[in-house]
Amino acid sequence: MLDIKFLRENPELVKENIKKKFQDEKLPLVDEAISLYDQKRAAGQEEQTLRAQRNALSKEIGGLMAQGKKEEAEQTKKKVAEFADRLEQLTADGRELDEALTKVMSVIPNIIDPSVPIGKDDSENVERERFGEPVVPDYEIPYHTEIMERLNGLDLDSAGRVAGNGFYYMMGDVARLYSAILSYARDFMIDKGFTYCIPPYMIRSQVASGVMSFAEMDAMMYKIEGEDLYLIGTSEHSMIGKFIDSHIPEQSLPCKLTSYSPCFRKEKGAHGIEERGVYRIHQFEKQEMIVVCKPEESPLWFDTLWQTTVAFFRTLEIPVRTLECCSGDLADLKVKSVDVEAWSPRQKKYFEVGSCSNLGDAQARRLKIRVKSENGNYLAHTLNNTCVAPPRMLIAFMENHYQEDGSVTIPEALQPYMGGKTVLRPQ
Repeated sequence: MLDIKFLRENPELVKENIKKKFQDEKLPLVDEAISLYDQKRAAGQEEQTLRAQRNALSKEIGGLMAQGKKEEAEQTKKKVAEFADRLEQLTADGRELDEALTKVMSVIPNIIDPSVPIGKDDSENVERERFGEPVVPDYEIPYHTEIMERLNGLDLDSAGRVAGNGFYYMMGDVARLYSAILSYARDFMIDKGFTYCIPPYMIRSQVASGVMSFAEMDAMMYKIEGEDLYLIGTSEHSMIGKFIDSHIPEQSLPCKLTSYSPCFRKEKGAHGIEERGVYRIHQFEKQEMIVVCKPEESPLWFDTLWQTTVAFFRTLEIPVRTLECCSGDLADLKVKSVDVEAWSPRQKKYFEVGSCSNLGDAQARRLKIRVKSENGNYLAHTLNNTCVAPPRMLIAFMENHYQEDGSVTIPEALQPYMGGKTVLRPQ
């Protein structure tokens, strides 16, 4: 969410940014926000003036009574009562205007970084760099569900009967591999200097609306009926929420957290055939990372975060590439975002396995995350990035390590977490 002062001083810049995001329907909101702010400020000024006048008249009443001027005192009391009624109305008007302004400001997109490519949607995202040589073997690679089923590691039918589509039973060596990847990711991130965190798996609406847009909340999150709680769609939300309404000492920055958590998502809408199996599901697990830092340091941390994900996948011998999200593909709170995509030798293309985002001070403004320094307080910058999110990541793992005889090799970095196993064989 933008600073209203910035918007009032730079309305044309904000409108140009809206155009770059191809959201022209939001252009009138800029003038509406300015109008609401001016009305709110005028109401506040009138309220302040009336309170001063009321206080002055209240003092007069005692003096008039002491002088025996009861009639004049009664007239003054009537004026004070009239002021009280007007003040009550102004207070109510101020609340309504404040709520309306917050609602409008919440849907005006953040100012994107100048380096972001301009494009309407994800089809215009730009490939930046490749890491590792993408290989297509001279033998056929089955669909990922078939590989896992041959390893007696996946049961979608039973999960469908128990919970419906979008769920799974993972078993045996495949389930162990799933957990091994998360354990390895935990240690990988700790070795990178991040503090390990297991966060709440539910958050209040105040936190949810502070870290994402209302549209995203509706499309992603499951609400707990009868309570002000949502199941998290990603642990970055509860990790950022940890700092709500706080003053962080400047010398303690950056705050670097990495978390394990289950994640729950509605995943609304129909999806293509390549998104069957365990690609797009309602329940998965994640090793996530967030950084809370000084504004001038956020570009450096942005690069550090996505490079960490690339390094993790390369230790597992999976080729990846980075794809910069264009303006039209950026969520409204984001300043800049890069997707990390893994190579699929079966599809002969890359697919998304993680996303890194710099949100500037947007989340900090909504959640009141401030930095306390010797020169005064200021808003922090927040960033988030996926280290790994199985079971989707298992698709890339299975395909890139699949052998002609149906076995799946285990890279050296993961073998200690698999009890020394070097290969998984069909049963």
